[in-house]
Amino acid sequence: MAVPKKRTSMSKKRIRKNFWKNKAYWASIKAFSLAKSLSTGKSKSFFVRQTSNKVLE
Repeated sequence: MAVPKKRTSMSKKRIRKNFWKNKAYWASIKAFSLAKSLSTGKSKSFFVRQTSNKVLE
């Protein structure tokens, strides 16, 4: 027979939610940092193939 589980306390729920938000925050900081380094061309750990924008005539 299925038995309902005990209710999770608000503080425990808040701790888990904040931990999850913190992981997302740091992931966004890293992604933004990588985007900035790629746009300035100073990236040392990530390589992008440069394409020329010349129109063939």
